[in-house]
Amino acid sequence: MTTEAREHRLEYLDQTAFELMRVTGRSQLMQCVWVYEHPVDIDGLNRFNQNFTASLGSRLIEPSPLPFGRPRWVAPVGPPPPIRFAEKSRPRSELMDWADELATLHIDPEHGPGWYLVVQPLDDGATAISMFGSHCIGDGVGALLAIFEAITGNVRNMGYDVPGTRTRGNAIKADLRQAVRDLPEAGRTLVKAAKLYRGKRKDLARSRATRAAETAPDLDQTVTVPSVAVYVDAEEWDARAESLGGNSYSLVAGYAAKLAEHLDRRRASDGAVTLVIAINLRESLDDDRALAMAFANATVDPTKVTVDLAEARAAVKVAREAAKAQTDPTMELLSLIPWLPKSAVKVVAELLFSYSDDLPVSCSNLGDLPPQLGQLDGTDAEYVFIRALDQNVTKREMKRSHGQLVVVSGRINGKITISVEAYQDGGENSKARLREIAAQTLTEFGLTGVID
Repeated sequence: MTTEAREHRLEYLDQTAFELMRVTGRSQLMQCVWVYEHPVDIDGLNRFNQNFTASLGSRLIEPSPLPFGRPRWVAPVGPPPPIRFAEKSRPRSELMDWADELATLHIDPEHGPGWYLVVQPLDDGATAISMFGSHCIGDGVGALLAIFEAITGNVRNMGYDVPGTRTRGNAIKADLRQAVRDLPEAGRTLVKAAKLYRGKRKDLARSRATRAAETAPDLDQTVTVPSVAVYVDAEEWDARAESLGGNSYSLVAGYAAKLAEHLDRRRASDGAVTLVIAINLRESLDDDRALAMAFANATVDPTKVTVDLAEARAAVKVAREAAKAQTDPTMELLSLIPWLPKSAVKVVAELLFSYSDDLPVSCSNLGDLPPQLGQLDGTDAEYVFIRALDQNVTKREMKRSHGQLVVVSGRINGKITISVEAYQDGGENSKARLREIAAQTLTEFGLTGVID
């Protein structure tokens, strides 16, 4: 293997996520929480912590010394970060408050720490354990794969260098050679970008006009996006999905669409809900992309899903198949990112991911998860949930996107777990209200569950 082959450079989508984080200060995080209602095996937890430090979930990003160079993956240096043990217990009712508070801890995918493992005793005798880290390091499937490997002790070694392995001179030479190889693709992409810009010129002009009209003094204040976790017995969930003419996946989509209806997150043109569904593209353990995914857009009528899921099931199937078969043309523009000044990254992001009047809803179904993922200390946790959350999100961003709704689901330890993160521009954004909406939506589907 040549030196060039071992550079482990970030793919363009990964680099785009990293550059956006650096420019905007807004970090997208992933969090997994285990709730144990029996004593936790601390030795098992320490083994996991040691193993995770050697996994891809612990890697860092080393920027290029060139302003247009591609960053690369590097291995962390030093011993595993210590597990954080809280000394005082907290009420079980504050589980989600505690999980939210952890999101304020400093996460740095470049210098570290890129993740934290925190243990919190609860006043009912249970113990909550949280692991969270930067989305720049991995998507949902990638993060869960790293956790799975750390739990089972089968950690891949991708052969990453430690930071600073290359001298500055060698790094400049290697990155210049790569830049020359990338130039033809960037040139072709520039032509496509011009065409896309012409097609979206009206949308971009409207977006700029909206920004110019945003003058409220509190728009740059950070906001907390409420989040709840929902657990439903898997057998009850499957039976209800079948009775509605759907399957587990379409019931997740239906639940997300009904939540969107209650949060006024529907298209003004026809009242439908646009679901943006993440599709996993990771097919090999040799694939070390952070964000190995495509996005499918499915249109769902929220007024029908509680009585018939057949239409939603078909829409999700068609959208998923189309996303896998066709490359999103906007994603091809990402090869321009290395060549742009940092001040222009926001503009490109707006071109690629311009805020839509469709009020899209992010819906990720992780599917059937291996039982080992619920065994952080070697024993089965009674409850597990996985969610996406944002750090340093401002009121301005929430107003520009007309709020947001993110639904993440998975099946583990006999339960369907659904995390819901929602912010309604101009609405009452509290956990209590979101919990009421989540419970109401379960009832409308004829389901029962536990909500944290």
